[in-house]
Amino acid sequence: MNASQRIDELVAGLGDWRRDTFAAVRRAVLEADAAVVEEWKYMGSPVWYCDGMIAVANAHQGKVKLTFAHGASLADTDKLFNAGLEGNARRAIDFLEGDEVNAPALTRLVRTAIEWNRSKAKAKAGKTTPAKKTGVAGKTAKSRGV
Repeated sequence: MNASQRIDELVAGLGDWRRDTFAAVRRAVLEADAAVVEEWKYMGSPVWYCDGMIAVANAHQGKVKLTFAHGASLADTDKLFNAGLEGNARRAIDFLEGDEVNAPALTRLVRTAIEWNRSKAKAKAGKTTPAKKTGVAGKTAKSRGV
């Protein structure tokens, strides 16, 4: 069974309001870019990638959580992030019962994450790694007792 099939099973197995919420979140993520790939990781969580990790989703008791891997670095113009705001890297959106998924805003946020991933990939590709300075006769400064 591939990752998309596992996610289909997960969504179908949610017997309450979380099914529709999870499905709406998934659609919004997948609509962001045709290159988005779904994977199944972290002992049973859907994860979406496009030039790097975008987000991971989980259905918890009482909420559906969508955690962006680099959320702290993203411009959240629609103010969707409402959880994990104290973190240095991740930010999350907790969808509670009765919350409506703002699909256009969520898709924009996912596109922002993809653009961030792509900019980091380009920067990394253009970066050259300097040769390690070893000092005299191939020894590091520390090994020479400096």
